[in-house]
Amino acid sequence: MNYALILLFLFSTGCLLGWIIELFYRRFGSPYGRKSHKWVNPGFLVGPCLPLYGSGLVILYLMARIPMPFFKGNSFFNAICTIILMGIAMTLIEYVTGLIFIVHMHVKLWDYSDNWGNIQGIICPLFSLFWTALGAFYYMIIDPEVLDALDWLSRNLAFSFFIGLFYGIFIIDFAYSFNLVVKVKQIAEEYQVVVKINDFRGKIIDMREKAHIKNHFLISVPSNLASIRDVFEEYKDNLDDFSIKKWVKKTIENLQDKQE
Repeated sequence: MNYALILLFLFSTGCLLGWIIELFYRRFGSPYGRKSHKWVNPGFLVGPCLPLYGSGLVILYLMARIPMPFFKGNSFFNAICTIILMGIAMTLIEYVTGLIFIVHMHVKLWDYSDNWGNIQGIICPLFSLFWTALGAFYYMIIDPEVLDALDWLSRNLAFSFFIGLFYGIFIIDFAYSFNLVVKVKQIAEEYQVVVKINDFRGKIIDMREKAHIKNHFLISVPSNLASIRDVFEEYKDNLDDFSIKKWVKKTIENLQDKQE
């Protein structure tokens, strides 16, 4: 079976499953979801897709196949070492992704600022532990099933049509959603804040409900600058409801100074 097709299949599967996981977490695990009892589309894309999880599944699949020469012949220690490295790799992916969006897009996709031991609110020990547990679950339970799924896919290559369909939609979604994020960035720069995207979406939902305007679950962020600006104006006296101010500005300036 074509190796590229395997990775494309894993990425698409991870994106969809990750979106489902985050959808329920944002509803029942996040402060906004528990308080408002509302469902919020997670991530920055419009459609049901989270590339972070797609990349993560690809990384887990590849790492499960890396031999550990120090523990050759000892399957237990080989598994422990692999699982720990999986947790570290997933944490690094999370940190790099989060930092790129903060520095270059002025958008924060998630916020761990209230968690103990967090680094810039992007990663923290608790979620690193979750990533490690997810790596263990994948390595011991999911990976054999992935191999069976890949074997089925190799015998049913017609299914690759749906993989192609996914990526066609994904590219359109990415272009549309990236354009929205750029517009949010423009106004965030004016206010010198970094927008917590999920809280921002929540405020849009609240404003629309007050105005008796129908909410759209997937397309929750308006596509024009004027409507986006309305949210900032509505909450200009309390931007902390959906943004981070002083710390982020200082962090970005320090990073830019280092790059220079």
